Amino acid sequence: MLEGTITDKNKYTLSQVIRCYDVDSRMLLRPSAFMDYAQEMAYQAAEAMGFGYNEMIKDGKAWVLSRLNFVFEDTPRWGEQVNINTWHKGPSGPFYIRDFTVTNPADGKIRVRATSSWVILDIVARRMVRTSDVMEIVNPETQRSEDAIAENAQRISMPRGAEPVKAGTHTVGYSDIDLQQHTNNARYVLWAMNCIDCELIKEHPFKEITINFNHETLAGNAVDLYVLKDNLTYYVEGTCNGNQVFCLKVTLYD
Repeated sequence: MLEGTITDKNKYTLSQVIRCYDVDSRMLLRPSAFMDYAQEMAYQAAEAMGFGYNEMIKDGKAWVLSRLNFVFEDTPRWGEQVNINTWHKGPSGPFYIRDFTVTNPADGKIRVRATSSWVILDIVARRMVRTSDVMEIVNPETQRSEDAIAENAQRISMPRGAEPVKAGTHTVGYSDIDLQQHTNNARYVLWAMNCIDCELIKEHPFKEITINFNHETLAGNAVDLYVLKDNLTYYVEGTCNGNQVFCLKVTLYD
């Protein structure tokens, strides 16, 4: 991905063409590709504002994505020129909130909107750092109050009393591991999407996805995948060694 710029008050923007390898058989942007865009944009924006990976790692800390909610209003297509925008909204409880939009520069229309919740991890102790302990790192003047989605990404769990079906097991390998030595969050979305009927997606494209990342996995870990279908809504859960790794809810357009 190319490097973006701060084009508006505390908004970081990158202009990009949707590539062939980021779309599905309908030539629509894949959810996991949007995840890739969002993560890279978050890293770039934080770096540009002085609290990115290179600054955090000096103090033994790192940003970790905890929750994400995104809505495909009008899914971008292969070859389309878009602007990808991000900004952070500051702390909210244990999280820092970062929003995103994907817009069409020709008409300004929002194609994708998203909100994400991040925590700061002490990478040695492998525990969360309280937002109040790192306020000096993230300058409040870099915040922006605009909402892409007004409500923070919610906690997701399998419906009570549900009996999900095991969809398979994925062993974490080389292509899953990120720069922090654990499974990249976009890979969980990719695994989850593979649990959904391909023929159904051809007729009912993705509308909204919310995912919680609850436990890290490392190379060699086996992640069991469970899926529950409720009309045009799916729940997908990944577990490893008795721990819930992630839980995702996806709704398709009718």
